[in-house]
Amino acid sequence: MASSMMSQVVKEYMQDTESVYHTWFINNDERLKAFRTIKKGVNQVVTEIEARTFGNDFKGSSLEIVVTAISEQKQIFEGAAHPFFWKPKLRIPDIYENATNQLAFGRFLNTCLQANNEKQIFEGIVKLNQLRIKGLGPAVANIIYFLHPTWFPPFNTAIVRGFNELFNKKIKLGSWPAYLEMRAYILSVNERHSLSKDLGAFTGLLFEIGSGRLVIPENAEHVLDIEEKKRLKMLKKRHDQVLKDSAEENAHSEMQYHLARLGKSLGYNVWIAQNDHKREYNGQKLGEYSISGLPLSGIDKNVSDTISLIDVLWLNQNNKIISGFEVEKSTSIYSGILRLYDLSLSVDQACKLFLVAPDTREEEIRAQLLRPSFLKEEALKSAMSYILFSDLKCDCDAMCKFGADVSVLNPISKTV
Repeated sequence: MASSMMSQVVKEYMQDTESVYHTWFINNDERLKAFRTIKKGVNQVVTEIEARTFGNDFKGSSLEIVVTAISEQKQIFEGAAHPFFWKPKLRIPDIYENATNQLAFGRFLNTCLQANNEKQIFEGIVKLNQLRIKGLGPAVANIIYFLHPTWFPPFNTAIVRGFNELFNKKIKLGSWPAYLEMRAYILSVNERHSLSKDLGAFTGLLFEIGSGRLVIPENAEHVLDIEEKKRLKMLKKRHDQVLKDSAEENAHSEMQYHLARLGKSLGYNVWIAQNDHKREYNGQKLGEYSISGLPLSGIDKNVSDTISLIDVLWLNQNNKIISGFEVEKSTSIYSGILRLYDLSLSVDQACKLFLVAPDTREEEIRAQLLRPSFLKEEALKSAMSYILFSDLKCDCDAMCKFGADVSVLNPISKTV
């Protein structure tokens, strides 16, 4: 495709407010939070494989947590978990019953975790491909992307189709050599038409073309003759998703608002997540309820950055954190627990931890908190509770009026 035409396609993609560039890449705080969750989860997969405790099924495994966190990243990663499902009739992917293959997969993931340059990962891919592990193809690239987003792009059917249509190529979906060929081409083009060093921005463009949402001359006939009904259905689905996301963001802000005004009524200083200060609820910016800066000292910067993203914190008059709240409307319960866990390890005094979630997610919360990895952490288990949206919303006014301290939450908080 000519450079001028390519520039026009990029411009249309960036100006479409419902494209994944806007709804996933640049206006999605959960995307940024996912990187830490996924990296920590991959480390757990590697640890379990090396210890021979990984198990022989995808369901319930640490790998399921990782891939689920990826699948939650809007439309572009929908279906990312499918290649990892254990298919007993086909015996694929062959990393659940074959101990040698499982160990090779774990060590490849460890190579990706520890890599200091892209050459190390490239060589790891070549080595993994030589093993010909049945059913284990470039879907793993989605994991690599979340570990090194500026080095390796994600990979799925729509991205490959968009790549082939945009550049008149014939890349195959299930081939590692084809993936590496596609990667090299993407890096070259992205250097000339850089949306971002993060390759998610450019592969989002390929996804829009491959899914038929962004029409170009190379895929127009395909879209018009075969995909028109599908495209219209997708447009409606995307529109509905945008509306749903807006409703979820409003519900999230509402819970932060209730927690903030309750905290202030109890005499605490309140901190609202750094990236939520400009969000609004009830005609007011949430940042108006928050102290301007979070006073954290003697804490590693990476951990400090994570704590500053916790949805709501209550601090006493000495600016000691006495409680933390993670509001999980539709995002990963697991990632919320991890952020609260980091908080619990970083403060030198008793701190109450609360997950705040819709009533419909109560069973999911209980299941996550009953994981053996959390149950063995006695300090976390005793400090962690959860609160349902309906209880917080219904009882907030009464707690503001009659509450004296954080113990006012005891009647509406639950433990497992």
